[in-house]
Amino acid sequence: MIYRRNLPVNTYVVFVEGCGLLDSSIITVLVILSLTVLLLVFEVLRIDVVALLCMLALGWSGVLTSHEVLSGFSSNAVIVMMTVMIMGRGIDKTGIMDQFSRFMLTKVGQDGRKLRAILSVVIGLISGFIQNIGAVALFLPGVLNISRRARIPASGLIMPLGFAAILGGTLTMVGSGPLILINDLLRSASLPPYNIFSVTPVGILLLISGVLYFYFFSGLVLPKKPVEPELESPQERLIRSLNLPHSLWHYSIPPYSPIIGQTLEETGVWEIPGVNILAVAKGKRVEYAPWRQTRFEAGEDLVLMGEEADVNVFADKKQLVRSNSETSFQELHDPVRSGFAEIIIPHGSEVVGKTIRQYAIRRRYVVEPVLLFSKGEEITGDFSDREIIAGDSLIVHGLWERIADLKGSIDFVVATSFEVEKKVQSKQWLALGCFLLAIILSLTGFPVSMAFLSGAVAMVLLKVLSMNEAYRAIEWKVVFLIAGLIPLGVAMQKTGTATFLAEQLTGLVMGSHVFILVVMVAVLSTLFSLVMSNVGAIVVLAPLVIELANLAGVDPRPLALMSAVCVANSFILPTHQVNALIMSPGGYRNTDFFKAGSGMTLLFLFIAVLFFYFVMM
Repeated sequence: MIYRRNLPVNTYVVFVEGCGLLDSSIITVLVILSLTVLLLVFEVLRIDVVALLCMLALGWSGVLTSHEVLSGFSSNAVIVMMTVMIMGRGIDKTGIMDQFSRFMLTKVGQDGRKLRAILSVVIGLISGFIQNIGAVALFLPGVLNISRRARIPASGLIMPLGFAAILGGTLTMVGSGPLILINDLLRSASLPPYNIFSVTPVGILLLISGVLYFYFFSGLVLPKKPVEPELESPQERLIRSLNLPHSLWHYSIPPYSPIIGQTLEETGVWEIPGVNILAVAKGKRVEYAPWRQTRFEAGEDLVLMGEEADVNVFADKKQLVRSNSETSFQELHDPVRSGFAEIIIPHGSEVVGKTIRQYAIRRRYVVEPVLLFSKGEEITGDFSDREIIAGDSLIVHGLWERIADLKGSIDFVVATSFEVEKKVQSKQWLALGCFLLAIILSLTGFPVSMAFLSGAVAMVLLKVLSMNEAYRAIEWKVVFLIAGLIPLGVAMQKTGTATFLAEQLTGLVMGSHVFILVVMVAVLSTLFSLVMSNVGAIVVLAPLVIELANLAGVDPRPLALMSAVCVANSFILPTHQVNALIMSPGGYRNTDFFKAGSGMTLLFLFIAVLFFYFVMM
């Protein structure tokens, strides 16, 4: 039955057996909540469309005013999300993360499990002292670089790091908003607050559990997205279609080598089809695509490209010694920095009627000719004196920035697509300074949104990136997802839905064993974190948990602290800011979060419940 009482217009009260009188607004919110979760889980629509429909439904139903419906677009969470994307783009543009990714690959190698574990520990520890979304924004460009260089799908790296950042927020009492807020809520209830490291033991256990979870079970819980032929990069397709010998080998020139004093052409390297010398180095001097008149000296390091058997023939002939000089030629091992390109000689080109020797393409453009196609014939080896005609194609190898020079010339048509972005390394310290400014402002008491917006604006003012680049850095799907779901949390608090759900669940365990009470608080905090901001969840839950503990005759402080920890247990849906941020770069679907997040959620609950019950209670 429906009863009318003294409530706002269009609000009714429904009698629900076991619950008493229930406002119609609560029923409306529960229905919208259920439909939203179902649409997100089963991916009936895009996540941003689901969020917008949820937002509009709250307005159409009269639960929220138009101002409240649109409040998500001006929320702190959305501003933080947009600004960390901008600052992450600025840091990436300066090349800082390129250096980081090369360092990681040099020290750790290309083992995906080791990379995940080490990066997770680093990001988790940093998240204990700065906003977890800031830690992810700082490292995300570098992780994407590592993915490209190590040929590891981004989906296999990014989610573990996002989860580690969330878990790292439980390491200290300043690691997340709920843990900062819980001390204020305890003081308002006349209870003593916790010190900054009171939560560290459980935080360490949670972070370690997350690292081990993905170390041992990544193959089961992470999405498997192998590179399919139709998804190959232009570089991979070129290598496969032409069967290009792309293996690189490092040698040094000993004092007794007959190559000493010889020019590149005199070495006879081109007499062995498929073998090329890509670079020569001595000390810090590196010469890519050495000119044919370059003379070799003792002690120099060489990079040879070709099949191992063919390269060994040349190395044995010249008495070269295999070396470990890869660090001197990192760019050649980096697909982001170098590769093959097909260039076509158009009519009217200066090259037409000349030979490679006469045009001196190595000296002009610092690229190594590898293969020539002329009149349908594939020519390998030494084609230095072959006359070039219009329509011929050359396969060259070099740094992308050098191949970009070819692309800008009217004498060539570059048929291979590639991207080359010149890093503004001179702005590295400015970019880091802007990011640190945002972190320091947030730690000194300024709202996180203001702090991060200040850092983003500082990057634009200092010309780390332009305003247009800042706009392009924003992933609008993520912005609309967060902005569309924030009103749902507002509605749950405004209508009393959150309090109603908490009271109903707590009523079920009154009089039960303390362990059951601990489990219920942990589960309730987890559920609230999926549909509300974690700060909003702890604001609703803390007074109820304290009151419930007092009624049960137990110390309310550990229960309240556990609630603040467990509102970070938000892995099943991409509703947490960190999960929303990593969704697009990782190419994840909602089901990917549900699959990996379910196990992480249960592991989180297991550790948190046992720790607080046996150690803190």
